[in-house]
Amino acid sequence: MTTTSPLGRIVRGSGPGLLLAHGGTGGIDANYGPILDGLAERYRVVGPDYPGSGRTPSAEGPLDLDRLADQLVATAVEEGLETFAIAGYSLGGPVALRAATRHPERVTALVLTATFAHPSARMRLLVGDWLRHLRSGDEEATARWGVLTGAGAPYVDRMTAEQLAEAVAGSRGPVPPGAVEQVELVESVDVREDLGRVRVPTLVISTVHDVMATPYHHRQVADGIPGAEFAEIPSGHLPFLEAPAEWLRLIRKFLDAHVGE
Repeated sequence: MTTTSPLGRIVRGSGPGLLLAHGGTGGIDANYGPILDGLAERYRVVGPDYPGSGRTPSAEGPLDLDRLADQLVATAVEEGLETFAIAGYSLGGPVALRAATRHPERVTALVLTATFAHPSARMRLLVGDWLRHLRSGDEEATARWGVLTGAGAPYVDRMTAEQLAEAVAGSRGPVPPGAVEQVELVESVDVREDLGRVRVPTLVISTVHDVMATPYHHRQVADGIPGAEFAEIPSGHLPFLEAPAEWLRLIRKFLDAHVGE
């Protein structure tokens, strides 16, 4: 394992250790910000940003899943956590799974939300479109595509025209420096063989209106992990936006039962 981590991070709270793994093109603040205070009330939370996101400069080459998993673990150890649970969202799910199988002496539990073990044929088509948008330089089209595929249909369908315009405007902006490399990692991930090697309590949270990593993927992950628990929340791929209170409740309930003081 790497002895030092290049990843910028946020560290909050006290209690049992909790390492956060965020999604592709996201960051700790973007993906966990709405529930971070609630997590830090009960756990010592360490949240590293991947290369090219948030507090971390871009990598010099393509991202490697093993190296990224090792770097996340090293970040937690640097912050004084000898053992810890990992909460992985979207791409953070495969990162968390690989960390758990490469460092079983460190990882005490897993919570995997809106995630996947390997992109299906349909998901590969979607990821290909994602990459084309990220490379296009068209911020308006990229923002509209992000709202359409990221948020759940019921959430968007309830919007007024003004709310939809605000959502698109809020999604506009320069592409994060590491976005393309992170989505390329989404495209290449395959942790199907890791699933059966997990030996810690695991909760898979399915975002039932997700069209990016669909419930098909969530079930594949849960069915492959011995003894995994399964829960659902009424959300698209953005639970931190659509159902943050329910997401936090599920995470805390599970972790309190398995890694609480």
